[in-house]
Amino acid sequence: MRSEAADVVIVGTRCAGTAAAIQFARAGKHVIGVDSGRFPSDTLSTHLLWPTAVAELDALGALPRVLALGAPRLRTALAGGAGYVVRTEFAPVRGTDHPLADHPLVDHALCVRRSGLDAALRDTALDAGADLREGLRVTELIHERDRVVGVRCRDRSGAVTQVRANLVVGADGRHSTVARLVGAHDPYRESASGRACYFAYWHDVHPSWRGIAAQWRTGDLLGTAFPCDGGLVLCLIQPPVGRAERGPHRTEPLYRQFIAEIPELAERLRGCTPAGRVRTAFDLASYFRRSSGPGWALPGDAGHFKDPITAQGIRDALRYGRLLAHAAAPVLDDEHALDGALHMWERRRELDCLPIYQWTNRLARGEAMTPLEVELYRAADTDPALAARVLEVMTRVRPPERMLPLRLSATLAARAVRHHAPIPAAQNLVRELRDTATEHHQRVRARRDGLPPLPGAHPATGHA
Repeated sequence: MRSEAADVVIVGTRCAGTAAAIQFARAGKHVIGVDSGRFPSDTLSTHLLWPTAVAELDALGALPRVLALGAPRLRTALAGGAGYVVRTEFAPVRGTDHPLADHPLVDHALCVRRSGLDAALRDTALDAGADLREGLRVTELIHERDRVVGVRCRDRSGAVTQVRANLVVGADGRHSTVARLVGAHDPYRESASGRACYFAYWHDVHPSWRGIAAQWRTGDLLGTAFPCDGGLVLCLIQPPVGRAERGPHRTEPLYRQFIAEIPELAERLRGCTPAGRVRTAFDLASYFRRSSGPGWALPGDAGHFKDPITAQGIRDALRYGRLLAHAAAPVLDDEHALDGALHMWERRRELDCLPIYQWTNRLARGEAMTPLEVELYRAADTDPALAARVLEVMTRVRPPERMLPLRLSATLAARAVRHHAPIPAAQNLVRELRDTATEHHQRVRARRDGLPPLPGAHPATGHA
């Protein structure tokens, strides 16, 4: 068995893993990254990058490579539903933490296919000095005392390599091997999605739409059209799970049926031709897992995942991969300080991501628009300032709980009862109020109580 040593070993070298690798390597640390896959390769993803995600690429130094892939700059967001169309220009944004302070403002979104995006991030990590290796599957973690101190991985020939490190970063996705091996695979907070995903690329023949990220809702269906690199447009359909069907013979017909049920989306794709097969994702659930412990951390989907309906995953993977390295690099040689830095990094992510997690779960219910949502669309259709506030939630500039002023919320609630069937509208408002109270209580508890104990840990100390 071959044995090596590094400061950090990273398991999984896509968005979160490469972001961490870049930041660690730039801090002068010896980084070895391993991935079971071969690159370039695709992966299941909605891959829309809101402006704050584009700012993260800029902070990592990967943005020039990503822009060179040719994805159009999406300067306009369009949302249609219940006969209303909300069209908003992206306001310039900048990241909120110190490492981004000197970077330029970003006024556009991007939709970049993952094969190109991941390759750009990997090349940036290699330039920074990280050692990234393909075709290596982690089979074991190395433990000393109560700490994780490395990994054992196997290549496709069966040869085993042991890599010892001060920190093991599990950036290996929703089905994380590292999370399973440290006993953190079961979430402490979880919400099943009410929607499935069908998505495919189309050859885009509409130049006038190339700068617009569009979404429409019709009945219980949600569909999007995001122009991306290669002259393509990504069309994602999220039907309720009760309308989704598995099996290769049903996927393509159902996908086309769903598109036909959303007239605006069907018109957007008129004249476009498919580019590749339709891909699906079922049984999705949003979650938080315990994501740090003695000698290990879980950035990206390995530790926290949200339904793709709000397209937040890549931003959070990039941001919290980068911030993990920013927090841990200065204290890698001090076990006590490192564990404290990892804990604070995890807590910062939970408090930042919990509000958008809650809002995402509401949108992922798999239902038709509620009367309150219809009234919000109606008001935003003629009020650019209100439309901008809604978009700021998606771009993580404004927390969801501060989207609407109290007086406006009351006005929309009154209109919902007046313009719709009163009893169902009132029942929906009661549910919204109940959910709002529950979500507020969750946020208060998260701030007050902190993270739950590690798996197998003593409740009083949080340590094994």
